Amino acid sequence: MIRTRRQFIRDLGIGAAAVPFLQNLPSLADSEQQGRRKQRIIFMFSPNGVVRKNFWPDAEGEQFELKESLKPLEPFKDRMLLLNGVCDQVRGDGDSHMRGMGCLLTGVELFPGNIQGGSHTPAGWAKGISIDQEIKNFLQRDPATRTRFGSLEFGVMVPERADTWTRWSYAAANKPITPIDDPKQMFNKLYGRARDREALASVLDGVTDDLKRVGGAVGAADRRLLEEHAAAVREIERELSESQETAGHAVPPPEPGVRKDNDNIPRLSKAQIDLMIQAFAADFMRVATFQYTNSVGGARMTWLGITEGHHSLSHEGNDKLPAQEKLTKINAWFAEQMAYMARRLAETPEPGGDGSLLDNTLILWTNELGEGNSHSLDNIPFVMVGNGLDFEMGRSVKYKRAPHNRLLLSIAHGFGHHLEHFGNPAFCADGPLALG
Repeated sequence: MIRTRRQFIRDLGIGAAAVPFLQNLPSLADSEQQGRRKQRIIFMFSPNGVVRKNFWPDAEGEQFELKESLKPLEPFKDRMLLLNGVCDQVRGDGDSHMRGMGCLLTGVELFPGNIQGGSHTPAGWAKGISIDQEIKNFLQRDPATRTRFGSLEFGVMVPERADTWTRWSYAAANKPITPIDDPKQMFNKLYGRARDREALASVLDGVTDDLKRVGGAVGAADRRLLEEHAAAVREIERELSESQETAGHAVPPPEPGVRKDNDNIPRLSKAQIDLMIQAFAADFMRVATFQYTNSVGGARMTWLGITEGHHSLSHEGNDKLPAQEKLTKINAWFAEQMAYMARRLAETPEPGGDGSLLDNTLILWTNELGEGNSHSLDNIPFVMVGNGLDFEMGRSVKYKRAPHNRLLLSIAHGFGHHLEHFGNPAFCADGPLALG
């Protein structure tokens, strides 16, 4: 009798290239993993604050109406949780953009350094681990929740330069993590394929025989999951191949992938989201970060009819109505991306379990600033969708300057990781926010 995935692979003579397709098959799960719910979280970032009057609902509780910036999330209103009044109270070195980015997931000060912002003192990297990596490490310590990668860090048009404005995930103090913002590189990370287009188009060809052997040795439910995984990979391959074909010019080696230009952000976003959902379905990880551009991001949303840079628009005063309308439209586009994540999760059945991926996943969308022109770190946007942490959803909640460290604690506790504090302990004295 086959008792473990390792024995199954050995006995059937399955090659290494086919192993990623076996990660989510319930019958091959280790004994510790069987029957355990798979909780997941996505941390999504967009920059430069919001137009508050067009973002935050007026009402508290369950009877709230979504403003223009959040309208794309209307289909998920009963699965949303909006937290107004949560503030980044971490101070010290660096300007607001730098502290907003570097302290957002770490809840701790930046080291002194030589990176000079627009004001205040120069600064370096954050002094501690970020909450996504803290949760990853917690899950990876337990055989019942351990996955192939633990976490994956996705990006869309993230600058290659590494500084406090461009990194928000930290493996430890002074150890920022670089997100992967090329879908082909992410595909290669997931499936370990070679670099050229010919290999990309044939990723399944080399494992077809192995997958047939696996399909003949498992039950109908596992066989269906195996077929769905292979079909999803084939569709992603097709989309990446078409993206390269429509680039309009020869793409230089070594990593062609999808073009990383400004006007291609919508296509990059969709490709990365699709890869992330597939990675969740394959149980490659339980934690993901998804970073759009960077703090002080200057993308030009030309597909929305906006030619000005995002950051420069965010500096316009609240009385500049054309700029306010454009910023509102930009944040509505980010809300559309969150809605697409939620829809893909909702339409993907939980492998080997009940309901959908969205029933077991929380998406948290946030920003380095509460408002761009004032550079305020108060009322940082925290918008959540999904039921992964069993928070009480379908609500709009207003706090009075609650430190965001308390929210980070709530997230850890939602995974069963009962930390007493996270980041700077001074901002954790009142414990986690009561969201359940």
